[in-house]
Amino acid sequence: METKQLKINNAEFEHILILIQEAKYRVYAKANTELVLLYFNVGKIVSEKVNVGNWGENTVQELADFIASKQPGLSGFNRRGLYRMKQFYETYSSPQIVSSVMTQLQLTENEANNFVSSAMTQINWTLHLVLLSKVKKIEELFFYIEKVISEKLTVKQLERTINTGTYERTLLGNQIVPLPVAQLSQNIFKDPYIFEFLNLLDGHSEKDFEMAIILNLQKFILEVGKGFTYMGNQFRLQVGNKDYYTDLLFYHRDLQCLVLFELKIQEFEPEFLGKLNFYLEALDRNVKRHNENLSIGILLCKGKDTEVVEYAMARNTSPAIIAEYETKLIDKKLLADKLHQLAEILNKDIEL
Repeated sequence: METKQLKINNAEFEHILILIQEAKYRVYAKANTELVLLYFNVGKIVSEKVNVGNWGENTVQELADFIASKQPGLSGFNRRGLYRMKQFYETYSSPQIVSSVMTQLQLTENEANNFVSSAMTQINWTLHLVLLSKVKKIEELFFYIEKVISEKLTVKQLERTINTGTYERTLLGNQIVPLPVAQLSQNIFKDPYIFEFLNLLDGHSEKDFEMAIILNLQKFILEVGKGFTYMGNQFRLQVGNKDYYTDLLFYHRDLQCLVLFELKIQEFEPEFLGKLNFYLEALDRNVKRHNENLSIGILLCKGKDTEVVEYAMARNTSPAIIAEYETKLIDKKLLADKLHQLAEILNKDIEL
């Protein structure tokens, strides 16, 4: 009887604990909103005064000194901090940012302003400082804002996401995904993938590659993107009287399908695609549920010849993606140049 009463009490206690935690989160969210809006409003004043010539650098320093004398325990309002607030205001109030949101999301001007304000206040100031220092383009800014909000990125995770050129790699990856996957895969797949955290040695085997991913599964999922749920490695598929074993199998919640990663430590060869298609067919016949979409296969190769890939994919009907992987960080400028080259090619095709 006492045990039963104890269980009832614990359940009630847990409910109260949840209420406390939810209230603490609301207080934190409200405090963050107020803090971000404060920095925005201070930035507005500094921006307007500086831009019309009423204030110079000395005046901004005098303001910082004045605040420090009146509020000695207050941090963040030094000269550099005030200029950061100015930059913050100018970034989020620019006509370009509202116009970009209106175009991308097909919103009215009022709706776009509300969207920008809402997105701005969902991110803490430290994350904003990372974005302001590392991101220059408006489209790229909102790409990372969406990632921070949807994936709840920490400061370190955001820095790595930007440093590995996730924005550029995602755009490049989405250009090569064949239909019908492309219709389902907005901002999901990348090319190339960056796995510097695996610490793979030169001359590593496919087994080394696979085991390193399993040991760093959380970081791997952060790199490949949100929505992936790990289902296992060496997943057994029985076809006829034989057993076959895949490398890494995931389920994607947004795409509502199985996603198979096959690992290759050499450059792409056309025969890799045949084996991948065989696995996808087995997954769709024997593992996929009736309410789920067709399985997607991703071949992670050490390199690829674009023309060979084009030929191999020309008559391929399965949702398959061939992507490169790198074990070291790539210079973001190289990715940006590659994206620029791709844009030029697409523009020429449109003109023709």
